[in-house]
Amino acid sequence: MPSLNDLFDASGPTYLTYVNWNCPHHRRSVMASLVQGVYVLERDRQWNRQGPDARAPAWWRFFHFDLHQVLVDAADGSIFGAVYAFHPPLHLPDPAAAAAAPHFVVAFRGTITKKGSAKRDLELDLQLVRNGLEGKSRFRAAMQAVHDTLAAAAAGQHRRVWLAGHSLGSAIATLAGKTLARSAGGVLLPAFLFNAPFVSAPVERIGDRRVRQGVRIASSFVTAGVAAVLQQRGGGSAGGEAAFAALAAWVPDLFVNPADPISAEYVGYFDHRRKMEAMGAGAVGRLATRNSVKDLLLGIGKKGGGGGCEPLHLFPSAVLTVNRGPSPDFKTAHGIHQWWRPDLPLECTAHYYT
Repeated sequence: MPSLNDLFDASGPTYLTYVNWNCPHHRRSVMASLVQGVYVLERDRQWNRQGPDARAPAWWRFFHFDLHQVLVDAADGSIFGAVYAFHPPLHLPDPAAAAAAPHFVVAFRGTITKKGSAKRDLELDLQLVRNGLEGKSRFRAAMQAVHDTLAAAAAGQHRRVWLAGHSLGSAIATLAGKTLARSAGGVLLPAFLFNAPFVSAPVERIGDRRVRQGVRIASSFVTAGVAAVLQQRGGGSAGGEAAFAALAAWVPDLFVNPADPISAEYVGYFDHRRKMEAMGAGAVGRLATRNSVKDLLLGIGKKGGGGGCEPLHLFPSAVLTVNRGPSPDFKTAHGIHQWWRPDLPLECTAHYYT
């Protein structure tokens, strides 16, 4: 049977009858709801729910968005994304708060393990591990939609375009954001990345803090050492540091849960970088923070060498929001629904690459 989670009135943030776009909690809740709208669009398609039976529209209409474009994967016909256009109500209690709203939001869903989309989604999950999303038709369609939305926004003098995604969808949003940040002129789009995949050993799940810290320190020195050796032998990317630093001005919002093995490693990733600086090993930390041993070694012998492909999950800068609330199972810890709850015990820290 269809899940009640698809019903906005049953599981959505119905309490949010007024949105202050200057409030981080409101922004997070609305962006998560728009991503959920993409999930429900695909489930509407799979269940053939149309017209008044469709459950997706409530997820954007409640916040005064219209569905501007549906993004379809040509490989299997599944809906993986949507472009929303904001149309504020005529009478606003605080026009200044609404003035900070996005004009367009491009949102991407994550993996749906149902018959109509599972094969394609899981194939892309595998490509994500291999840093191969950029060459896939879904990402090309996503990137084209972002470019088209930016063009439409500029033509109508509505320049605020935001990105949002969950899980696999956050990886697509990340790749789009990085691509634009490195483009001519450096287009920096606000991005809301929920439970973004961090492809690494789950060090954050180690219970003992001292053991966890020791593993991270050892890993940093190994990663930095491998990267340095490959660069000396001509197998690394000479412009790796400059390319990574070029992204420093792009500061996406990352939302992670320590109980989620897919995204939890971001907690330690940023905190460890700070600790390496404090212990006088900042240079090692900076070299390690932009490289992955797995990707360095997999790149040996390939065109461009071991440093030719930057891991998607590595960020120079980000605002990291951690949900410290209890999560009884993986579904809760990795789910999009947690991010519009009004009572979350959150820790928020800004990290900037220098």
